[in-house]
Amino acid sequence: MSANRVRVVVTGLGATTPVGGDVTSTWSALLAGQSGVETLTEDWVDHVPVKFAGKAAVDPAEVLPRPEARRLDRSEQFALVAAREAWQDAGAPEIAPERLGVVVSSGIGGISTTLSAYDTWKEKGWNRLSPFTVPMLMPNGPAAWIGLDLKAQAGVHATVSACASGAEAIGYAMDMIRSGRADVVVAGGTEAAIHGLNIAAFAAARAMSTRNDDPQGASRPWDRARDGFVLGEGAGIVVLESEEHARARGARVYAYAAGVGYSADAHHITQPEPDGRGIIQAMTQALGDAGVSGLDVKHINAHATSTPAGDVGEVVAIAKAIGTHPLVTSTKSMTGHLLGGAGGIESVFTIKAMRDRIVPATINLSDVDDGIEVDLVYGQNRALPEGDIAAVNNSFGFGGHNVTVVFASH
Repeated sequence: MSANRVRVVVTGLGATTPVGGDVTSTWSALLAGQSGVETLTEDWVDHVPVKFAGKAAVDPAEVLPRPEARRLDRSEQFALVAAREAWQDAGAPEIAPERLGVVVSSGIGGISTTLSAYDTWKEKGWNRLSPFTVPMLMPNGPAAWIGLDLKAQAGVHATVSACASGAEAIGYAMDMIRSGRADVVVAGGTEAAIHGLNIAAFAAARAMSTRNDDPQGASRPWDRARDGFVLGEGAGIVVLESEEHARARGARVYAYAAGVGYSADAHHITQPEPDGRGIIQAMTQALGDAGVSGLDVKHINAHATSTPAGDVGEVVAIAKAIGTHPLVTSTKSMTGHLLGGAGGIESVFTIKAMRDRIVPATINLSDVDDGIEVDLVYGQNRALPEGDIAAVNNSFGFGGHNVTVVFASH
């Protein structure tokens, strides 16, 4: 890392998740080992093989003013709720609009709007469609609405890389600040994809758990009995600033957004590369970008979705790229997998763990699979050491996308 490079800090956190409607309630639930997964009651549930998901603990439509909520897709509602929390948490910084940016991503976008609008058009005709249909379904919609809300003019972007989208958004936001395009960027991910078609499609790909008799025990990363991921919904947003800008206004600094690494497996559209080369490349690149060594990393919030192929491959790659010493956890055991929103909320969790010096335990892990050498956190929460430390958030997506973000306390 260049000594004169602009350093990026995190000054605000926002989240709405299956275990809580804001950062405080979500973090408390994670430390208490609470699952946000529940049996679904929608009218389509009898037509799909998976009958549970991690629904948001707080309906965003109940948080937003009714006229506003009606013109937003659910993914946009989540994003706006989390962004407003993060912005207020950062102290609502006063900044020239041309120095403020937004990078908020979604892996799927307004899929529920797309499907319901199609039904409306087919059954009732085009003139019954909402004039907000296109803004509701477009994948850049969450970023665009946040940009409008905050009057951001430095650039409003939506990186799309499946389940790595939220993490890539944070990396892109870091680059905006480092390059001088912006002083403050609101970044993260959102997803609202709990719909019969999505669940049916993931089930057809044999990617989801079918543990219908035990929904809260279904997401079980690294457990020998895991059988697929659990779908979740929500959003996680961070406010990033140049250190100079944050210090000048006396902002509280949660952490440094120190480094980011990207790679692509170029192996298979859905299956991970068997040797983990792309994951190792992303982590190694992120450490180099952050100017830290593997020994500096004390905690990793793993991608670990509870799939048979992915979980072990990731920790084998961690052992090679970073070492076996960091405390590794998977908060997806409690929230489920938020797809494009995962990198956003799990960056929030990584920052909170490093800030509070405590790692929430992975739940539902009772029989650790073979071939795992890293220090998994399960059974009880674990403390992180004092002093200067770094923490890592991994996010991987269909298409072979790998993104690693490094946060540091110094």
